[in-house]
Amino acid sequence: MLNKYARAFFTRVLTPFAAFLLRRGVSPDAVTLIGTAGVVAGALVFYPRGEFFWGTVVITLFVFSDLVDGNMARQAGISSRWGAFLDSTLDRVADGAIFGGFALWYAGGGDDNVLCAVAIFCLASGQVVSYTKARGESIGLPVAVNGLVERAERLVISLVAAGFSGLHAFGVPGIEILLPIALWVVAVGSAVTLGQRVVTVRREAAEADAAGPRGSEAT
Repeated sequence: MLNKYARAFFTRVLTPFAAFLLRRGVSPDAVTLIGTAGVVAGALVFYPRGEFFWGTVVITLFVFSDLVDGNMARQAGISSRWGAFLDSTLDRVADGAIFGGFALWYAGGGDDNVLCAVAIFCLASGQVVSYTKARGESIGLPVAVNGLVERAERLVISLVAAGFSGLHAFGVPGIEILLPIALWVVAVGSAVTLGQRVVTVRREAAEADAAGPRGSEAT
């Protein structure tokens, strides 16, 4: 949902910065790697200690690399299958670090096994949601569905809630409840999105098989 509108907006905003990096000889792959490293560091250094505000600040500074690297590749005319593969793969690494950081907090200082389990479910379901689309496309299906909670929604909901929850350390009372609420929202939304994609793939596969059998596919 957010992918369609937010990506277009931030692409326009970040285009001058992408052009600046290209003039300095920075490659899109370097931006992808640095951005992922920054997100992972922010998530796994700050979140397990309950420092959600500063962790979110660090992650936010690097998370836009996901848009900058693609913008750079298009401007330079060097878009490639390798770049797309690297970007998608490292997106999964970054997402895993963010929700893994939440899980580590609730398994430790946060002392809440239920929320630890919810964070782990968010991590796993996010990976599976991405896999369903990739797998469907790999067998020739369009997977034409906009899920309720895709990657952009997962990140926005989680990071905004984490950042505001972190204000509790600065004396804002009661605000720490936002992160648990966000995790439940992401968990339920991811489950719904997974269902949407599975149903879509089932329908598209049935239509494709009816039009002409492609033979069995290995899993």
